[in-house]
Amino acid sequence: MQFQYEIPQDGLTVESLLREKWRLGKKLVHELRMAKAVKNAGGESVKWNEPLAKGTILHFSLDVSKSDYPPAKECNVNIRYEDEHILIVSKPKGMSTHPNGEKDKDTCMNHVMAYMKKKGVVYAEHVHRLDQGTEGLLIVAKHPIAKSVFDRMIEEKSIIRTYEAEVQGVIKEKSGTINAPIGRDRHHPTRRIVSKSGQHAVTHFKVVERKAHSTIVHLQLETGRTHQIRVHMAHIGHPIVGDTLYGARKSKTGNYKLHAIQLEFEHPFLNKKILVKDQEGAAGSLQ
Repeated sequence: MQFQYEIPQDGLTVESLLREKWRLGKKLVHELRMAKAVKNAGGESVKWNEPLAKGTILHFSLDVSKSDYPPAKECNVNIRYEDEHILIVSKPKGMSTHPNGEKDKDTCMNHVMAYMKKKGVVYAEHVHRLDQGTEGLLIVAKHPIAKSVFDRMIEEKSIIRTYEAEVQGVIKEKSGTINAPIGRDRHHPTRRIVSKSGQHAVTHFKVVERKAHSTIVHLQLETGRTHQIRVHMAHIGHPIVGDTLYGARKSKTGNYKLHAIQLEFEHPFLNKKILVKDQEGAAGSLQ
């Protein structure tokens, strides 16, 4: 792992960058310190508590362990964005995010590793997941520091994820918020249900098009529960078209229509706003 970072403000130290700005875990900070992984432009180790001037370039270098995903023969997922720290790929509908067993070798992460292998990179880890039937944008970390920072950003909801769905029936409201806890369905191995004893879950939706018998909505999540959008839309009587697991009629293709169309966030390493769309005319903010 190698990358550069430009100090964005006067007085920032390596210690405060790692512990306060990036909020890395103690183990990772210790590894970086022991490996003398942070150097200046001249290749000299940097004192961790020395205040640095804005514009100072730090060089990070650390040996990383190899990811466990066997590479596919070739990469058949589209790369929507790439820098030194992350990839954003478009996961196809019907493809799992990652392997769930040794026989799973055609997942999104297997294809990502095929792409990484060509670049001579051995590490790639997904930051979040998409259901097998959901297509769209997925963030992949290219080194452990990025994995740690972007994991936290997902937890703290500082990455705005927008989805598009076609749901059954015509929604009358222009927009709305569904606040309903989600738990496991004791009578089904994979299904989730709205349950008083479930985990807190909040989904915001905005109507973008009304058809004769269905509605196109854009959605943003405050929480990231399993099947959250699918459960919440079914809960208000508008299951996603084709989502038979949650009471919808079967579609002609046999698929349900849910697409992760946009990601927006402040990049923690580049210190600038990143906006990535998976299709032309993707959603803006739901504000």
